Amino acid sequence: MIEYLNIHHVSLAVRDLTKAKQFYKEILQLPELTRPPFQSNGAWYAIGDQQLHLIECPEGEALRKGPIHTKDSHFAVWVKSYRDTIDWLEQSGIPYEARPESVAGFAQIYILDVDHHIIEFDAPYGS
Repeated sequence: MIEYLNIHHVSLAVRDLTKAKQFYKEILQLPELTRPPFQSNGAWYAIGDQQLHLIECPEGEALRKGPIHTKDSHFAVWVKSYRDTIDWLEQSGIPYEARPESVAGFAQIYILDVDHHIIEFDAPYGS
């Protein structure tokens, strides 16, 4: 039997590491971690106790070319404040889809990164 503890990291393939790092480090302000000297280019970021790993793959193709489809693959991050997250996205000029009264039992916000990966931000109702 496997005893699961938590998710350690999520890895995303990105076409342009410089653009992706600008998005995740400068816009979303995730703290960058030291990455081992792999033969591939990439970056690691902390999200609480978990990590997000970016791996540069210039020939990669995103599954989606257009708008957010919340039934598609994505990763979610729990945030403290729904309102503060909306305010930050608006100040940063990041388009989003908001669901403040989601049937999920918490508020949801969806965005796309520069490679059209879907990121979901979840927060308590009314935060």
